[in-house]
Amino acid sequence: MEDQQTLRQATKLWREAYRCHIGGKLDRAIELYQHSIELYPTAEAHTFLGWAMSFQGRLEEATQECLRAIEIDAEFGNPYNDIGVYLMQQDKLDESISWLERAKQAKRYEPRQFPYMNLGRIYIRQGHWWEALREFEEAVRLAPGDVRAARILHSLRARLN
Repeated sequence: MEDQQTLRQATKLWREAYRCHIGGKLDRAIELYQHSIELYPTAEAHTFLGWAMSFQGRLEEATQECLRAIEIDAEFGNPYNDIGVYLMQQDKLDESISWLERAKQAKRYEPRQFPYMNLGRIYIRQGHWWEALREFEEAVRLAPGDVRAARILHSLRARLN
């Protein structure tokens, strides 16, 4: 019973941190994510803490937070995707592919289209147009309302015609 109450409190904290994060208050968000983790470590809090750190250019620390998230819940796909993105930001495209593929396989992941879009972006950068097309087609299938994915898919199709 006490564990459930502590988890609820920790979840409330990381959700508040997320609101600060989205509102551009990164330092406060990081502080709240860390407090949430101290109370009850969750994959979400570690992943979002890493995400906030990445906004500050702290990619190594962000990656470490994602690895901690995976230790807690290997079925949570967001940290795999985020590690892939951090590697992309460092131009380590080949290394990022396996992380994004793992994100695609994760049982628990939202928004599901992101690893497909990120893989598509890698393949575009590498000049692998057909692979990129397949990834964006799947992204649009998974999230037909995602305007960015649809726009990139349309552009790719036009380029390949």
